[in-house]
Amino acid sequence: MISDPTFWVAIGFVLFIVIAGRPIMAKITSALDNRADEIRAKIEEAKSLREEAQTLLASYQRMQRDAAAEAAEIISNAQEEAQRLQTAADENLTQTLKRREEAALEKIAAAEARALQDVRDRAVDIAISATEKVVSGAMTDNVQQSITRAAIDDLPSRLQ
Repeated sequence: MISDPTFWVAIGFVLFIVIAGRPIMAKITSALDNRADEIRAKIEEAKSLREEAQTLLASYQRMQRDAAAEAAEIISNAQEEAQRLQTAADENLTQTLKRREEAALEKIAAAEARALQDVRDRAVDIAISATEKVVSGAMTDNVQQSITRAAIDDLPSRLQ
């Protein structure tokens, strides 16, 4: 076997693989280690990004809850304000109607008073006119002269 050239080729091949294989294996191992380090770095970065995303998600969910609570509060305040405005408008309408009713009653009372005054004035005018007709028809010249003399005689005492 020692004299067989195939044996020596096999031994040479094995030695070549062993001698040349170590640096190749070192490079392959180094490349695999580098690849593993890159993968680990990417995994760490992915974990970091995931944690950051979860933090952002929690923050946005909190902001959404806060916004929903604020919206509910705004709606509640708006409803209360609308109710308050409705009550104020109803009260204002009631007061306005009451003032208008009072003004209308005052106008009616004033119109009644004017009508009564007009009736009284007309009655006085009619009474004066009737009295004038009665007196002028019943008065003779002698009675007129005596009334005129009495008025003239009474004039100095009235002027003092």
